[in-house]
Amino acid sequence: MSLSVESLWKMSDVELLAAYHDARRRFAEGKFARDTERARLEWLRAKAFAATSGNVTERRNIVETSEDIARKAQQLREMTRDLDLLKVDIDVAAMVVRLRGAFAPADAAEDTADGEDKAE
Repeated sequence: MSLSVESLWKMSDVELLAAYHDARRRFAEGKFARDTERARLEWLRAKAFAATSGNVTERRNIVETSEDIARKAQQLREMTRDLDLLKVDIDVAAMVVRLRGAFAPADAAEDTADGEDKAE
């Protein structure tokens, strides 16, 4: 997305909410993909550890020096960076929605425990 604050501010409410929704959807999809890759990486580490011989220290060293595992770990770090950037886009879009005075998801948590609105 990487929309600027100015372009978000100039959007109509419908376009702004659509951009927010799109960013949230891409964030959820990216997070699922990253978590899947993280699980695969752990599985590869465990598989490599079990497949090697030697004591625990030797096995750990072999797993840590594996080029394939290191490449996948770097890919995982890049996926995490991309998710962080998407989260920034989501936060900026939500901030613009709140500044315009429209309903924002964070406003729903402003109810008291009794379910009554706070007195302002």
